[in-house]
Amino acid sequence: MLRFWEKRLKTGIITENLELDKELEEIKKNIKDKVKKHFAGSLAIRMVDSGSCNACEAECNALSNPYYDLERLGIHFVASPRHADVMFLSGVMTINMYHHAIDCYNQMPSPKWVIAIGDCVKDMGVFEKTYAIKGNDLKIDYYIPSCPPNPKDILKGILEFLKTIK
Repeated sequence: MLRFWEKRLKTGIITENLELDKELEEIKKNIKDKVKKHFAGSLAIRMVDSGSCNACEAECNALSNPYYDLERLGIHFVASPRHADVMFLSGVMTINMYHHAIDCYNQMPSPKWVIAIGDCVKDMGVFEKTYAIKGNDLKIDYYIPSCPPNPKDILKGILEFLKTIK
């Protein structure tokens, strides 16, 4: 048992990534400044899954954990599209979800934006020619690529989107 603790004390914490932490802190600071400038300190996001595998949603859920902590930056996920400024759209647009996604967009107050998350929204992946796919008619204002994008990529995408707002 003593050998274990000796080794543990000599090794230290090896799960930390100081470079990533510094990069994330810079991204978070910039996001907080942009949200304060453009949205009076509070940006509301409505997540719409239009037929995904839920990998993008899992990564977005990770944004609410204490490490990424979107709430501290003034960004909140909301249940009602009437409270949302931005719609996160993930997954291929299935026939069954098409009208729900359009309704969600129409219920959002202006100005409103759509951010596509993941590769499925853009090119529909392997589902492109299946009978259940309707296709997306919504105007995508910003696209966050990857399958699925990790939380850092989503934060970078949010920051890049906020830079496009005038």
